[in-house]
Amino acid sequence: MSELKHGNSSSLSNDEDHSTPDVLISDSDRRFFQSLCEFIAHEKRYLQCPQEGADELRYSVYRTAFSKVIARSTTYKKLLLTIKGEYDDVIRELQRREGEARMVRRNLEASTSHPRSLITCQRRAAELRERISAHQSKTAELKEEIKRWKSSVEQSTWIPGLTVAESVDLEALDRHLKHLEAQRAALLDEKSHRVSLEVKAELDAELQAAERHRDQLQTKNNQLNVLHKRLRFVSGHLHTWENKKLVPLEELLRSMLEDVGQLSVTDDEARGIDTELFEDEEPTGVNESRFRTDYLHRFTELFDSARYEEAALHAARSPRGFLRNLDTMEMFKGVKGPPSSAPPLLLFFEALLTTLSVGDKLSAALSLHFTRCALEHGATQLLTHAVNTNKLTFCEDLGDVLTEHAQKNRRAADRYLAFANVAYEACGLDRKVALSMCMRGLTHSAASFMKERKNFTAEDSMWVLSRWPSLPLLRLLTDPEPGHAALLSVGVACSTLLADPRQPELALQLLDGFVSRGRGVLEKVILEDSRSSVDVWTIVSSLCFKMNRVDLSQAIRSVLLDQSGTGALSPDLEGARMMEHIFL
Repeated sequence: MSELKHGNSSSLSNDEDHSTPDVLISDSDRRFFQSLCEFIAHEKRYLQCPQEGADELRYSVYRTAFSKVIARSTTYKKLLLTIKGEYDDVIRELQRREGEARMVRRNLEASTSHPRSLITCQRRAAELRERISAHQSKTAELKEEIKRWKSSVEQSTWIPGLTVAESVDLEALDRHLKHLEAQRAALLDEKSHRVSLEVKAELDAELQAAERHRDQLQTKNNQLNVLHKRLRFVSGHLHTWENKKLVPLEELLRSMLEDVGQLSVTDDEARGIDTELFEDEEPTGVNESRFRTDYLHRFTELFDSARYEEAALHAARSPRGFLRNLDTMEMFKGVKGPPSSAPPLLLFFEALLTTLSVGDKLSAALSLHFTRCALEHGATQLLTHAVNTNKLTFCEDLGDVLTEHAQKNRRAADRYLAFANVAYEACGLDRKVALSMCMRGLTHSAASFMKERKNFTAEDSMWVLSRWPSLPLLRLLTDPEPGHAALLSVGVACSTLLADPRQPELALQLLDGFVSRGRGVLEKVILEDSRSSVDVWTIVSSLCFKMNRVDLSQAIRSVLLDQSGTGALSPDLEGARMMEHIFL
């Protein structure tokens, strides 16, 4: 410690051995200093301060004692505080200098004891400077290379089919190379099936000649079709005249000649005539077996060469339709066409529909598969044509497929639900016809349809309501028409809907509507509901009570009590049998 501290401690130590000077004549001052000396002596013993030399603990003890003296003084308090502050500043400065000296000594000792560490650090610093210099030179080289690369890029084009990022990505370039190699192999394979330009020119000339011959035959065929239709017309009238002979033959021939001149043949009629004529000319027996074998061989050849459109048309025109079946369909279903072409399965169904004769239809199984295929590939026009021209055999599954697709595609839901409606009507499924009409928003039409059907029961109505909960539909079905009873009984409908945990709100809304129009409306509904006994309405009241709709329960019970005259109705199901029927 400093000399100042030592001098201070020595002076205070001498005061411990002498009494307080006589100038302090006050007894309280004498007692204070006596207690202060005792405090100093006690603290030094407790802290085990050394008798001589500078010590931090002794400084703390005397600093505390001096603070007590300042706190007791009055006149010289400010002076003493200034002295104490200067004293503390000197002590802190000495402590700071002593700490710095201690740090310097420690650093000197470390440098003299470990000279190798300094050399190592210097060597490491030199290595790092060399590496920084190498990196800087490498960075400069890379910058120059980037500049050269950018300048070359500006003068060239990127690889077609690749983005800028993919053009510098090795993996993307490898994938693109494999894709190009696959395209090259496909082109070479396709080239092997090609012919020279000279052969192509000859084939084009033959094709044009064949097309001209085909047009000539088509014209002649149309003329023969018209002639065939006229002959059938004349034959039919002559056969009728031969049986009845209502008019003279000359008058019949005159009228027939006038009508025959106006006859024409549509495309569908021509196709039907061709089919009818050619069926009579199809081979039979051994010739038929050989013909089918050759026909099947030609179909297999077209199919294996991936000429799916020609193969589909060939199969659709097969004699007696032996290739118009599910097995052929599965063959087209199991293959894929070129990327930009229509699916082979859709081509097969399109060929089947276009080659159908007038009045003929696809089988039920093929109709179902066609519908699924058309919906999957978005062939809406083809499906519409097939439905409108009545070329499908409808079944319940087909209608369900259309309904399910309509629920997934809200934008075109009305069209597919209309198709489903046609299918359900063809199958006589009145329930689903009404449901599809409700799903299309035709609530009034559905209610009218259900009322017009004689075999449409209350159970069927509840089936529709359970699958399409609609308050307007429920009101229409429970509202009686003049001269006709309602299709649904209000009591039976409410009891059934309230018992169903999925539909209680519908019945509650109906009852709330009656109550909101006045008590007389509810009373009139209950009294006119001849198909619901008091037991049914008691059950309705009990169910309303269990659903915490005490207001509805009390309103119904009040009407029943007014009609019964006396007695009390229990809201429980066990008390539902306590009254007799009131509709007598």
